[in-house]
Parts: sequence; C-alpha cells; structure tokens
Amino acid sequence: MAEYMAQGKQPEVLFWVGCAGSFDDRAKRITKAFVKILNKSNIDFAVLGAEESCTGDPAKRAGNEFLYQMQAMMNIQVLDGYNIKKIVTTCPHCFNTLKNEYPDLGGNYEVMHHTQFLKDMLNEGRLKVEGGKYKGKRITFHDPCYLGRANNEYEAPRELLRKLEVELIEMNRCKSNGLCCGAGGAQMFKEPEPGNKDINVERTEDALKVKPSIIAAACPFCNTMMTDGVKAKEKEGEIEVLDIAEMIINAEDI
Repeated sequence: MAEYMAQGKQPEVLFWVGCAGSFDDRAKRITKAFVKILNKSNIDFAVLGAEESCTGDPAKRAGNEFLYQMQAMMNIQVLDGYNIKKIVTTCPHCFNTLKNEYPDLGGNYEVMHHTQFLKDMLNEGRLKVEGGKYKGKRITFHDPCYLGRANNEYEAPRELLRKLEVELIEMNRCKSNGLCCGAGGAQMFKEPEPGNKDINVERTEDALKVKPSIIAAACPFCNTMMTDGVKAKEKEGEIEVLDIAEMIINAEDI
C-alpha cells in the first residue's frame, strides 16, 4: 500500500490477509490461492504488509476490550491514512470485526469476505470457475459462524461450489442451524474445557455422515479445526479439508 501511495495510485481493493493467513503455514496456502485468483482475474489489489496488525477480534472475544480498541484504533488510523474504501479478507473473523465493529470506532469501509468478492467477480464475468478435477465429487460445506449466522451469508460459498460442478451434499446441521467448529470466540488459542468430546470432532462427525471426499471451508480457523477432526477420526487418507479459493485454483491445476 505504501508503494501505491508513493506512486499516487489507489488499488481497486485492499486484501486484508489476517493473522492466520500471514503466519499459519496451512492458512498461507489459502492466502496464496486467493492471490493467484486475484492476479488471474486482473484485480488491482494491495496489502498493508508490515503495517497490518491483528484486527483485535481474539482480544475482544476473550474479554479484553481495552486491547481490542487499541488495536482497532491503530488499524483505523493506517486504513484512513491510505484512504481505503474497500477491503476483502479470507477470514470471517476479520470480516465480521472490520465490517460490524470498526464503525463504532469511526472505521467505515466496504468489507467483503472472499467468497462474496469471488461471487461478484463471477457475476461480472471477471472470473471463470470450472469443475475440472472436482466435477461430480461429493463435497460438503461447513458454514463458518462469522460468515453464516453472524452475517447471514450462506449462498456465496455454495454458488462458487456449484460452479465447480460438485455434488454438494448438505450436513444435517447446516446454514442457520450449523454447528460451530469450536474455534470462534478466541477458543482457537486455548485448549478446550474438560468434557466428553471436542466440538471439532463432533462437527467432523456431522460431515463424515454424508460421506464426502472433501470438506469445503471458507475460514482458516474452521480449516484447522476440521482438519484436526479428520485426523482424530483417522480419515486423513480419505478426506481433504480445502478452502473454496484453493478448490477454484486446484480445479484448473494452475
């Protein structure tokens, strides 16, 4: 973004990478897949790079409102300094916080989740999605809480999957009745409380019941939790957990 500013240019959209997409080895693959799609579609985008900080979502969910507001105000200062209007992110947690909570602190932006953004690109004819290697495959989609219930977005990811010509099989608990993978609310960063079963294993069992070859996700946290669930059930040789952006890129084997 600093380079754009120096050239007096403004990108079409700012890609907010997020902590997971920047530092988690598995989530980095989602980031790279999404960037490949942006480049392939000739989308003029920029990133903040080292100037991007955590949105403050985990701090807020864990109850540290003071830390959240400090992080948010710092980010708002940076975003407003660059006159950012439109943001896209692959993380529903970043998406929800930037879209719904930053306005309370004066940060007003058009914020999109990457599935919404890709759906718009598809509708505008700037992106082509073809079945390729996933055509006819049995796939189930796990709704991220912060995309689905928190922001009422259920169709964008499914529309992209339908364009991949997959056999989309819904879990019994899906859409507004979906079950959390267990990572939201800052739970991603701690061990679960004692109980009979980890929630990500319970959610993975929901998926296994419909016998998919792939569990599609649209959130780096969900991806981690569902992958761990698949490993716990010793099914990693049979079932893949993939972000929709990865599937769009992999379909064509770019």
